[in-house]
Amino acid sequence: MNDAVIIAPQRAWGRGRLVAKSRSGRACIAELYQEGCAKIRLPRTFDASMEAVLINSSGGVTGGDRISWAFEAGEGTALTLTTQACEKIYKASAGTADISTRISVASGSRVDWLPQETILFDRASLSRSLEVDLAEDATFLAVEAVLLGRKAMGEVVQAGLFRDRWRVRSGGRLLHAENLTLADDIAALAGRSAVLRGAAAFATLLYVGTDCERMLSRLRGTIGDRASAGASHFRVAGRDKLVARVAATDGFALRKILVPLISHLRNDASVPKVWTL
Repeated sequence: MNDAVIIAPQRAWGRGRLVAKSRSGRACIAELYQEGCAKIRLPRTFDASMEAVLINSSGGVTGGDRISWAFEAGEGTALTLTTQACEKIYKASAGTADISTRISVASGSRVDWLPQETILFDRASLSRSLEVDLAEDATFLAVEAVLLGRKAMGEVVQAGLFRDRWRVRSGGRLLHAENLTLADDIAALAGRSAVLRGAAAFATLLYVGTDCERMLSRLRGTIGDRASAGASHFRVAGRDKLVARVAATDGFALRKILVPLISHLRNDASVPKVWTL
């Protein structure tokens, strides 16, 4: 009798790195590295900033996949980071997927971290982290949106695991930290009034800059009397930050709220073009 052969499932792995520098007042490539399923494309821009579109060529994420990104904005540069499409986190047969992102922003620079929505499927398992190091005068905008399935497709997330860890430092001092965990019976957890009150889409926005007070009034004006969204201003470690939370019934409703908020925090610039393709 032949011994049984056990073949481990194939897992996706990728690593991407981009360093921007200033040349004649424009952001340009100082270093670009990509490996495995992690790809970076740089569409042409018509101002001094650089835009990078991140691509996971494996077509989605499942248990055991590993993807890491690293970005640096050199002095006097502006860098926008986004994704080609929504990242789909599929059912995990074994293991937990891991996506890590590290961002460094030098003096006088700005980074906008604007990935499109993460879509969780039933029984998905994902652990994600965002580590950011800012110079004391750097500007930073981060938006992360999550969909618990796609309402239009009749998808419902009953169970699974989603961990999201943020650590943002300015001048080496901790400026913002949060840990989000949705685990086990996600449907019941999301139904609680103190969590999502049945909403299937939610997002967090973080803005660090010198104009937070002005931005706050504009954000609150856009949010209006929506009970599912709110924004607050804090001063921590000598820096000002804005934190906004948004929840909605589905992805379409979330974008209707989210896109104007992002535009305000980008000084009326639109979202990256790939968001509308």
